[in-house]
Amino acid sequence: MSMADPLPSGLLEACVVVGPSNDKLKEVYESFLQENGSPLPLLDPEVLQVHAPPFVTKGSVNEPGVGNISRTQRRFSFIKKKNDRHLANAGKAKEETTEDVSVPKDLDLVALPQLCFPGCLQVSQEQLEEKFHFLVFTDVFGNQSHGVVLQYYKPVQERMLNHRFLSKLPRLYSAYGICIISKHPYYNALKDCLSSLLGRIKTCQNTDMEEEVKDFSAKLALVPIPPPGRLHVMFTLRPVTIVLPSKEDKHHPVIDLDLHLPFLCFGSKELLQIISSILTEQRMVFFSSDWAKLTLIAECFMLYIRPLRWQHPLVPTLSRQMLDFVMAPTPFLMGCHLSHYEEVAMETDDLILINIDEGTVSSSDYHELDLPGAPQTAAECFKRRRKGLQLHYDLEVLHKAICRDANELRMQRRCWQNKLNGDIQNITLELIVNMFRDVADHLNYEHRVFNTDEFLKTREPGDQPFYKKVLETHIFHSFLKDRLDGKLDTFTRMEQITRTEDQKWKASLDFCRRRTVKEMALKNDRPDTGLNKRLGMSLPNLGGETHPSVLRHMSPTKIIPEIPLNIPAEPVKMFKLIDFPPPLSYPHVCHYFGDLVLQLNKAISATPPHDSNLLARYYYLRGLVNMLNSKRLDALSDFQNLYKTDMEIFPEELVRVLVGSLQMEEKAQAERRSELRWLISKVKSNDKSEHVESHGCVKKFKLPKSPMQLEEFVKCTQESGIVRDVATIQRLFEALAVGRSSLPQHLISTSLTFVLIPLASSGEQKQIDPEMFRVFYTFWKETEAETQDLHLPDEVIEHLDSSECVYKLSNSLNTSYGVGKIAMTQKRLFLLTTGRPGYVEITKFRDIEEVKISAAPFLVLRIPSLKIKNRLKKEIFEANLKSECELWNLMVKEMWAGRIMADNHKDPQYVEQALTNVLLMDAVVSCLQTQKPILALSKLAYYERLRHEAPMIIPKPTAETLKHKINPSQNMRSIQSVDVLLYTPGQLTFSADLDGNPKLWCALSCGKVVVFDAVSWSLLQNCIDLGDSQLNCMMGLDGEQLWIGSQDSVIYIINTRSMLCHKQLTEHRGEVTDFALEKLSHGPSQAQVYSCSADGTVIVWDVPSLKVKRRVHLTCDRLQSIQVHDNLWCCARDCVMELRHNGCLLRKISLQEDVKTKASAFSRITLHMERKQIWTSFTDSAELCIFHSSDPTKPPKRVTLPDCCGVTCMIRVKDQVWIGCSSGVTGLSKVVGKIFVLDSESLVVEKELEAHEDCVRTLFSAEDRYVLSGSARLDGKIAIWRVD
Repeated sequence: MSMADPLPSGLLEACVVVGPSNDKLKEVYESFLQENGSPLPLLDPEVLQVHAPPFVTKGSVNEPGVGNISRTQRRFSFIKKKNDRHLANAGKAKEETTEDVSVPKDLDLVALPQLCFPGCLQVSQEQLEEKFHFLVFTDVFGNQSHGVVLQYYKPVQERMLNHRFLSKLPRLYSAYGICIISKHPYYNALKDCLSSLLGRIKTCQNTDMEEEVKDFSAKLALVPIPPPGRLHVMFTLRPVTIVLPSKEDKHHPVIDLDLHLPFLCFGSKELLQIISSILTEQRMVFFSSDWAKLTLIAECFMLYIRPLRWQHPLVPTLSRQMLDFVMAPTPFLMGCHLSHYEEVAMETDDLILINIDEGTVSSSDYHELDLPGAPQTAAECFKRRRKGLQLHYDLEVLHKAICRDANELRMQRRCWQNKLNGDIQNITLELIVNMFRDVADHLNYEHRVFNTDEFLKTREPGDQPFYKKVLETHIFHSFLKDRLDGKLDTFTRMEQITRTEDQKWKASLDFCRRRTVKEMALKNDRPDTGLNKRLGMSLPNLGGETHPSVLRHMSPTKIIPEIPLNIPAEPVKMFKLIDFPPPLSYPHVCHYFGDLVLQLNKAISATPPHDSNLLARYYYLRGLVNMLNSKRLDALSDFQNLYKTDMEIFPEELVRVLVGSLQMEEKAQAERRSELRWLISKVKSNDKSEHVESHGCVKKFKLPKSPMQLEEFVKCTQESGIVRDVATIQRLFEALAVGRSSLPQHLISTSLTFVLIPLASSGEQKQIDPEMFRVFYTFWKETEAETQDLHLPDEVIEHLDSSECVYKLSNSLNTSYGVGKIAMTQKRLFLLTTGRPGYVEITKFRDIEEVKISAAPFLVLRIPSLKIKNRLKKEIFEANLKSECELWNLMVKEMWAGRIMADNHKDPQYVEQALTNVLLMDAVVSCLQTQKPILALSKLAYYERLRHEAPMIIPKPTAETLKHKINPSQNMRSIQSVDVLLYTPGQLTFSADLDGNPKLWCALSCGKVVVFDAVSWSLLQNCIDLGDSQLNCMMGLDGEQLWIGSQDSVIYIINTRSMLCHKQLTEHRGEVTDFALEKLSHGPSQAQVYSCSADGTVIVWDVPSLKVKRRVHLTCDRLQSIQVHDNLWCCARDCVMELRHNGCLLRKISLQEDVKTKASAFSRITLHMERKQIWTSFTDSAELCIFHSSDPTKPPKRVTLPDCCGVTCMIRVKDQVWIGCSSGVTGLSKVVGKIFVLDSESLVVEKELEAHEDCVRTLFSAEDRYVLSGSARLDGKIAIWRVD
């Protein structure tokens, strides 16, 4: 929609009357009288009337005698032709009525008559029953309009000259059609509208019918479309009460049809076949003897596949003149009358023919239907769900009393239908989720790559034909783009709801995934299919040969959680429009809109402030009404209110067009209103950002074809999904480069090819040959597949933790514990004994005391063996690993070193990284196949090298206080700074949509928020995107809201249940730096929030209504924090101020002269009023100044922190003050960020904690039991500390 486009209207886009011309009817009737008994001919329908808004204009009221809707009827230009015979008598008046010949630009009036009468236009000797059918119109851009057609019959005589003798002659009846066209698919509602019109046009005279249709059309143009959410619009066209249901959300279409219709027409097998045909983009034709079924059934299937979207021609109703459309070579979905079934089947091959009346699906080539079936496990779940549906309304209401009122009966039926529609949506959405649940495991978000081959190999063999076709479709490509863009749609929500605990845990890991022990146990409980007995083979096909029986990974969709899908629907509110004005003139229409606004004002006043969801819908609806009434500024103000109530439904496109339509005077008025000025500037800035390059399309992963230098190698490795961490990839590059140059000419041998790699000349930049990467990738995937398909007996599984995975399995060998295979998990080594499989534990990595290689004599040779000493056992484990001895030596040492560092730093990511290093070692050795790979492997033994080169000794206070560390940037492209932390307590009450565990909210420097479960420390929400600006502060409110202040001057409010940002407060004009919460004593749960911004503004907010209660401006240098303790305490760079609540300054503490020589600005303030202390710190000084709160003019007490360059954050915890700072690096220590814990009474440093490898950015106290610290970008970790 361009800026020049008109503002959108209401429900009606156009109303078109179609039928035979008077001339044709006269010819037919005269012929019928002359040749009585001859067959009546079929007629070509024509457009007789076109009615489109606006029906009244402001200018028309100034003309005498004019002001009704007939003045503004819009007609198509060819209407002039059939009235040419009247031109001589019409004169100037006729010329005026045909000047306005415009119709909606997307409306094709040439094809419309055929679609209104897709069979034919009949003239009959008896009056036939009225019929409805439905249409879909799609323009070249894919935008859709929807039509409902009423066919009715009127006597031919009424269309001719009124001669008395005609009443004595035989009667003929001709068909006419009225088509309502709307941008919104309100099929049931528009059918109800036409039903209300039918009674009037059947009884009115022919001369009055045109005015009747005009009046009807004008009323529909006054009906506003309800906003997305739980507010429906109701209006009356006597005697029918009509309901316009709202969208579920702004990305979801309106559902105003009976979704169970296909379930009544088809069995489960056929439903799945049709859904598979759509997802694989077949050429499909629906057939029925009832035109009304075609569009409704097709539209149901379009809704079944949501959020996937059909990307090809959709023409569910083809007239007999349009049958050649089915010859199109591209995918399509079309529909035609059942009488054309044989004709269509004979003319075209490879069509999917769907007979609605018979409930069958067949092929047009007379062979058995060759259609890939839906994935078996997902299909079986769908069939079980379908059996639980109650599809028959009569069975549902057998026990209920009969409603006497027709509208009440319709409402009862509507409620039943809405519930059934919701159940069917959940079932079909679950089907789609079960089909594509683990697509995300094969996506690389950084480079927008989907690894098609690897995804296919995780599918069951019987499901692969389906996925091979789907993966090539436009539907699936669009679906991938939405996943990569992080779209939070119905698929995402359903996938999260139905995710098992194991799936949640695995989704939070950032290292190579294998089948867990728990999954193995579940597999052991199922009958053996024989699939787990297949041997591994090379997955990437180096020779180009296809192997249909490739090794299958364990598919996460194999185990589909059976959870009840009775997801409760939110209660719906009805807004009933007032009666339409009888004379639809401009003054009356304006008065009608004014009354609607008054009605909405009352609804807004009656809605409690805490029900912001409903308030947002009322504001949205009032904005639409004001817009229809040409009150553009009032409409913009209503849409602006959505930022405070529910910005999720903010209509960006509509507001953009509205802003573009403002007149000069309106623009000047908007400039004088700060909230509108901000909104208009935001719309304009968004317009400019639209020209910025988008995210781009989805790429398929492809192996390289040319030598790669480091930068290209990093990108290719990340795209492959092997490793994400750049530093690890750089070490892998060095390892492969070493292997490449280890021999003058190295012959890499694989089972399929031999590749000669020349040695890099002296001074030549290092690069990796594409064939070497290919072979490395092959071995990596081979090893992954072999361990994935590993079968462990129950006797072994019972000794392992449920989350353990086997990552490496040796060949069978002799050991001091017997003959068997050494298995490595992330926690231990154990021996899988041969013969009857048994379990013998070798050691846990944390229990290792020594690992070494020794030479065991064998005849005249000395065979190397690996010895592992466990500090808890006397005997030493020894294994004769032969050629693999050096590899296992380095792997065990790396895992040992990673385990030590993880225990010392309380950070499990060290084990994850060590495990990645070990797996890379294994693949590199297999790839290089050199006699001495130690040099290459040493590049990857990162933690083992660190252990020897720079052993980090953790000071005792740090080790005792540190509880855990987590990495919030694990799914980011790069490490992010942790700018703000917030802990929200758990909930005592449990509900289906609320997780009762406490949560840790983390704001990162990229403007995103990640959320952790504060019990398991697993990632709950990967990313809440709040733009690109830095986030400065967070505050939890009532366990339901999270306020976040941003550098872009906006306060974002997140709903803690949905974890979505639905509200924004935009009153600040500088970056928001801090919040303070004040509980009010005059009511339960009453509170007000103080927010401050760097420009010195303090705003007081009423929490329920989010209205500004008071605004104060302070004169200072960057206001950076605010606290409430009786009065307000504000900290700026140049001063600390105490203020009354009304903003009056009480006291002010400025930088003292002697302090100015050491520090340039205050950084933080902490109040300890029980001890009458005001703690202040400085940005570039190690000194703290503690003022007396009763008399701040007294010289402060001073404390100097050791090895500190400046304080970044400071909080009070019980009787302690925790201070985060940055310090200088000394010696080999990598610690830059330290935390000092001071006793508030003695002012003595009780603890000095070596916290992070970068400065401490933020501190937060979790219920005074733990302190959370976050560090800057070089470290990017969160540390959890115990409080004494």
